[in-house]
Amino acid sequence: MIISPSDRIGKVKTYYFATKLAQIAQMNKEGKQVINLGIGSPDQLPPTAVIDKLSEASKGSDVNKYQSYTGLPLLKEAFANWYRRHFNVTIDPTKEALPLIGSKEGIMHIAMSFLNPGDKVLVPNPGYPAYRMTTLLAGAEPIAFDLREDNDWQPDFDAIEKEDLSKVKIMWVNYPNMPTGAKGSKALFEKLIAFGKKHSILICHDNPYGFILNDKPMSIMEIPNAKDVALELNSLSKCYNMSGWRVGVLVANQKVIQSVLKFKSNMDSGMYKPLQIAATEALSQDQSWFDSLNKEYQRRRVVVWKIMDLLQCQYDKGRAGLFVWGKVPQEITDTEAWVEDILQKTNVFITPGFIFGTNGAQYIRISLCTTVETFEEALRKIEKYIILEKSIA
Repeated sequence: MIISPSDRIGKVKTYYFATKLAQIAQMNKEGKQVINLGIGSPDQLPPTAVIDKLSEASKGSDVNKYQSYTGLPLLKEAFANWYRRHFNVTIDPTKEALPLIGSKEGIMHIAMSFLNPGDKVLVPNPGYPAYRMTTLLAGAEPIAFDLREDNDWQPDFDAIEKEDLSKVKIMWVNYPNMPTGAKGSKALFEKLIAFGKKHSILICHDNPYGFILNDKPMSIMEIPNAKDVALELNSLSKCYNMSGWRVGVLVANQKVIQSVLKFKSNMDSGMYKPLQIAATEALSQDQSWFDSLNKEYQRRRVVVWKIMDLLQCQYDKGRAGLFVWGKVPQEITDTEAWVEDILQKTNVFITPGFIFGTNGAQYIRISLCTTVETFEEALRKIEKYIILEKSIA
């Protein structure tokens, strides 16, 4: 007997990178040695002290036990101190901080905690696909709002105000923005808070890239009374190279935290205690950690800019985050096919922008998560590809 999947599963697609990574794995099995410049999974190690702390804590006699759904008080206090130190934001660690097993999981928790069938959610176009997919899984309707290069990849509030917002419950935003790298600002965050208050919409700010190639890290919680209408997700994945460790946090008012906790407590049994102890150590790192991290990303980005130049893509050198976002030449009418042609002929994978929404269709994205030497090898392969294509033409 074959059991049919649920209707909600039929509404979503398998995550693009899950499919693409399977294709790349098969190509590698065939000996093609693909250079993957797609996904933003940091290749460098976390701080040495963090690894040592994990190793040390793993030897404890009680660490194999279930942990609290709300996280160790030590970790919540560390997050509160981190927000105070970096953003001058005061958080009550007992009521306003909820550690998460990764912030991507937190996006799902938020959707399931607040959305009902018939509700609507404003999702950015382009934007992280999880905002749209979790909305659909929760039975609600995603409503795309445009982010455009000529508006510095910021919401056009005048255009959004013309829509029927009566059923909109949540708005997802993300600055520094993924995939474009556009930075946030006090003025933008003030507009978002005012918009949320005016329309009784929960502003959900996803903030994992704040310290990557960004000279002014910001939190939406810096805006006065932001907690009345906004929440923020943060993560150790990018800024401490801990993506596979799955440690994030939700910062919000007590009512929001309690609502999410109801759902979360039915989904997991707490985070591994040594991970929480190690995360506490990560959050205590000083500015020298970020300086060292960004120095390496700056070296890598210079080579990626050369790749973009070779492909005749337009890009902004003033962006933040783990990626370089480039607009493809006008003559490229099908970016997905172009990227696939490059993959098949060079064994170099670049992310096509269409996966982030229709407004990304004429763009590509390159991750900074590989070595300078590997980028230089990719540059040589693509240069040969360009020469070959010109000779054929």
